[in-house]
Amino acid sequence: MTPRITVLTLGVRDLYASLAFYRDGLGFPTPGVIGEEYEHGAVVFIELESGLRLALWPRGSLAHDAGVALPESGAPAISLGHNVRSREEVDAVMAQAQQAGARLVKQAAPTFWGGYAGYFADPDGYLWEIVWNPALLPPQQEEETRG
Repeated sequence: MTPRITVLTLGVRDLYASLAFYRDGLGFPTPGVIGEEYEHGAVVFIELESGLRLALWPRGSLAHDAGVALPESGAPAISLGHNVRSREEVDAVMAQAQQAGARLVKQAAPTFWGGYAGYFADPDGYLWEIVWNPALLPPQQEEETRG
């Protein structure tokens, strides 16, 4: 199997609340909810870098599609890492997430490995690590390089 992940799907309790958090609160680009004309079809796709997509799908629809029982509650033990270019950007993203309704899980602070990171939880409890890792800096944005 060639490692080729193209979509990360989060099972969410309230699709519209999650859409508001990610699109309106964090500023993630998305056309919004699509597929509402199909039973278990309503979903939100968010374009990420390198062709990767984040999908928000109601928990019941995800369980139905996979043929598994709907989990009682809680988010799985997973974190999504969002790498930024500076310590200041970590603090800015953490503040933006809190303003959007995220729950602060761990205040941003220096890490044992020489970086700087903090955690917040989205409305469904999914953990996001906002991290500045000097060894894994994200590529420069086109706007930054035109200067």
